Amino acid sequence: MYISHAMMHFFINLDWPLFFSALISSTLLPGGSEALLLYRLHEGGNAVILVMIATIGNVLGSLITYGLGQLGSKAIHEKWLGMDDKKIERAESWFGKYGQVSLLFAWLPIVGDPLCLVAGLLRSPLIWFVVLVTLGKFARYALLVGLLS
Repeated sequence: MYISHAMMHFFINLDWPLFFSALISSTLLPGGSEALLLYRLHEGGNAVILVMIATIGNVLGSLITYGLGQLGSKAIHEKWLGMDDKKIERAESWFGKYGQVSLLFAWLPIVGDPLCLVAGLLRSPLIWFVVLVTLGKFARYALLVGLLS
């Protein structure tokens, strides 16, 4: 398989700590990638590239949560994700009330991760999941960078 020089350069120079911070903060562990994103921006990083890295990492983390939702194991949801019945019921309520559009808010604290889990539990179409979650998470990071840079 051929990988271009530009592609190799991109992966070598990728801000892996930001990527993994964004990924982890949307899955198993609490945390926030916003502080690291703003720090990297303050260091002189390219805002567009930083927003893209954070968005991709955060969306991939949400896809992991979606996949765990599809597994449908209550033990996984409670033990690994810390999502009790109350959090899942709240997310199901949002999903029932607003449908797929609620995935635009997957970036929100408290309800975001459960929304991704419920989308997996309910077998939400993957394409709509990816599109809506990506739009919401990208908008959050872009707005944050736009307001604070």
